[in-house]
Amino acid sequence: MAVCDEKGARVIEFQAVRKQYGNGTVAVEELSLSVPVGTVTVLVGPSGCGKTTLMRMVNRMIEPSSGSVLVDGTDVRQRDPAQLRRGIGYVIQQAGLFPHRTVLDNIATVPILDGQTRRAARARAAELLDRVGLPAELAKRYPAQLSGGQQQRVGVARALAADPPVLLMDEPFSAVDPVVREGLQDELLRLQDELDKTVLFVTHDIDEAIKLGEKVAVLRQGGHLAQCAEPDELLAEPADDFVTSFVGRDRGYRRLSFVDSHDLKPRPVPTVELGTAVDPSDQWRLAVDTEGKPRGWLAPGHGAEAVLSEKSLVAGGSLHQQDGPLRGALDAALSAPSGQGVVVDSEGASLGVVTAEEVLALLERRRAAS
Repeated sequence: MAVCDEKGARVIEFQAVRKQYGNGTVAVEELSLSVPVGTVTVLVGPSGCGKTTLMRMVNRMIEPSSGSVLVDGTDVRQRDPAQLRRGIGYVIQQAGLFPHRTVLDNIATVPILDGQTRRAARARAAELLDRVGLPAELAKRYPAQLSGGQQQRVGVARALAADPPVLLMDEPFSAVDPVVREGLQDELLRLQDELDKTVLFVTHDIDEAIKLGEKVAVLRQGGHLAQCAEPDELLAEPADDFVTSFVGRDRGYRRLSFVDSHDLKPRPVPTVELGTAVDPSDQWRLAVDTEGKPRGWLAPGHGAEAVLSEKSLVAGGSLHQQDGPLRGALDAALSAPSGQGVVVDSEGASLGVVTAEEVLALLERRRAAS
């Protein structure tokens, strides 16, 4: 029996949980797992590994065949299912919103069920709209009038409406495009930093698991817990061949997400400003706006006799936030057409550039010093 334990207070505990269906299929096999207070624990694994089954045991949507699921030290089977679920936020794929209710009324659903007046519940819903980054004018719209990303934000707001200590999230961002998905992930991290919920998150995407999870539990087919560890440990020391294969051959690159770039010093780079006349040059130049924010690159041999516009630029690749993870610096350098990754400050203004060679040299210096 594999166990992922954690010292200290726990909100969710799975104790030797097993789920076997009538046809003999075992979805979860003797699994023990603890989800500590105020953390994000991610269940990740291939389809059919039992991760969603495990999550649904928490709010009694699925009952275990044996073993116990505890929330705040109490076996969930001792709780009324309806009352239990009102105290647990739940976010699923494609939000699962009521199509005939407005955004505001969707969010207000659980507070009203808990006895709040409609006015109080709607006031709470309006606060949460702002908290999840949606404009107030969306309140009177219906789900079909929203984008996929907006619907998912409403789903998160609805899950938070009764201020539950526990939040279950079942592949909530898998149905949206990669750009929106990244924004939703960042929004979840921001909210978690503010609200300090206990989150159990299900995904099949190892990159999402590593980005969001403070603990990552990897499940294999048949509902077995293969490994549970902090993301950096998971990438550095996979427990077996299955985990090694699942986290991917590029786990060394992924580990850079947990390596700081404090010693990486950006170098000055020639710049040109949009809206000005620019003479041709034999080198790559970074184009910036009036606030010094990068807008792209001007290729060697190019200029602008009258006014430099974005039509004349080559797309600039990703940007690296100063002192952020080293993975961002390497990605910025590799994605830039000039081979120079742009480093920006907290306001998005350019601080200079770094190259992939400089990133690798920093890693080598640290390795030699350790």
